[in-house]
Amino acid sequence: MSLSVQGQAVSRGIAIGRAVLVASNRLDVAHYFIEAGQVDTEVDRLRRARSAVVEEIGKVQQSLQELGPKDAHHELAALLDVHLMLMEDTQLQAGVKYWISERLYNAEWALTAQLETISRQFDEMEDPYLRERKADLEQVVERLLRHMRADANPAPMHAPSNRRGEPLVLVAHDLSPADMLQFKQSVFTGFVTDVGGKTSHTAIVARSMDIPAVVGARTASQLIEEDDWVIIDGDAGVVIVDPSPIVLAEYGFKQRQGEVERERLSRIKNTPAVTLDGERVELLANIEQPQDSTPALSVGAVGVGLFRTEFLFMGREGRLPDEEEQFTAYLAAVEGMHGLPVTIRTVDVGADKPLDRSAREDHLNPALGLRAIRWSLSEPSMFQAQLRAALRAAAFGRVNLLIPMVAHVGEIRQVLAHLARARQQLDERAVAYGPVRLGAMIEVPAAALCVPAFLKYFDFLSIGTNDLIQYTLAVDRVDESVAHLYDPLHPAVLKLVASVIAECRALGKSVSVCGEMAGDVAMTRLLLGLGLRSFSMHPSQILAVKQQILRADTRKLRAWAQAVVASEEPGTMMGD
Repeated sequence: MSLSVQGQAVSRGIAIGRAVLVASNRLDVAHYFIEAGQVDTEVDRLRRARSAVVEEIGKVQQSLQELGPKDAHHELAALLDVHLMLMEDTQLQAGVKYWISERLYNAEWALTAQLETISRQFDEMEDPYLRERKADLEQVVERLLRHMRADANPAPMHAPSNRRGEPLVLVAHDLSPADMLQFKQSVFTGFVTDVGGKTSHTAIVARSMDIPAVVGARTASQLIEEDDWVIIDGDAGVVIVDPSPIVLAEYGFKQRQGEVERERLSRIKNTPAVTLDGERVELLANIEQPQDSTPALSVGAVGVGLFRTEFLFMGREGRLPDEEEQFTAYLAAVEGMHGLPVTIRTVDVGADKPLDRSAREDHLNPALGLRAIRWSLSEPSMFQAQLRAALRAAAFGRVNLLIPMVAHVGEIRQVLAHLARARQQLDERAVAYGPVRLGAMIEVPAAALCVPAFLKYFDFLSIGTNDLIQYTLAVDRVDESVAHLYDPLHPAVLKLVASVIAECRALGKSVSVCGEMAGDVAMTRLLLGLGLRSFSMHPSQILAVKQQILRADTRKLRAWAQAVVASEEPGTMMGD
């Protein structure tokens, strides 16, 4: 029976495909596709883990026998017997082998996928005793995963051989930014998650992948089953499960219309971004990986306004990239842009971007904790390694350095001291480096209110509207339960954005917007009217924003933009 689930639209377009589920249970595993020739290797990994767990349980049973008879020992022995029985369960073994051989999942993903399948069956059982065996099964799977991690060799995501030739969509309770990067080169045509907000970094990476996505869909991963046909409407924020032939045909038509629109926009790729009244506008790209420079150039970006370096640091189980690895990545981005400027933001971890999945639980409120520049300053050796790598890359092209979440002049002075020390270290090693322009992210109200002081130290500013909105309105931008309060058109937010732009222009310093507001075509005219002439966004959004710029006359927008900012209800004026 067909059903629809409402969520939040975060990446436009229509995706139609078979559902591939990433298990929504609490187990934490890597998800990646393997090559067909690796199937036997993954099955062997599973077999070795099973043998190790059986041996482990056997040793515990032996030790219990040596301790002698006690009631507690009898209960534990019975529990171990249940675990051994579950290890022999043919449904578990056959299911895992199916996911590995037919879907080309890595062994850990296959194991949790089958756990999810069996768990649903346990949930439907009427007998309370049988329902409780679900916990035993989870414990067995945890044991297996622990042993598989010991000989894990995570491979990059490959496009699996889709033997039925059908498109696939990804369905999950949640996806970390690291997971999203892992899936970035894969075969999925869209994705849906139970949690998340429009500016969560999972959503941001989805937009960079330029695939339709819906987040905050609550129970989608529970309602959708493996292989269900699913429509993801990234425009309306709706997910349709098991659609009727009529609905399927209707969305197929919408999908083709979207493709025609993209083709039409591609014709303005090489057209300079100049308004009707002759104002030249700089359209820059936000990237997560060095290879993203290719799609940036393909849509006519005139530089990289934001290189999110934190994605080089994530999912490495504490093994941070050293100076050489970072230098290689930054150099690849610089050379990939062929002389155009590249703005490297120093690592911005914390909140919805933990270094590892488990780090989410380390702090009660990570958005207000040790994140971004605060974390960098607490790890001076790491910070200086990153600064040295960026300085070295600057010897090969135009590099800007961008410091995230600055709020205090004292932090600025510490950054300048670290930068001077990094240069000194390179001089001592006789390693070449180049000049960099230094900029700050305006992400907290304190920074927005101290622009003149900041501009004594910085060459440029970049407004990170995602966090600025979050901190101004006290709304967690990844919490779907308060998503309706996250409002880029709130009068306080607009006043802060307008004042930062005006003060930079008055002092002759460049300013850009690199948050999601920059790539929202509904906001383009307003930002132009406020005097913004530099936008940085995901490559997939550049052409649509350029189209708005080519149709705009900033002379006519100035008074209107000021009126919008002064209004108690700016949203009511946006259609004017």
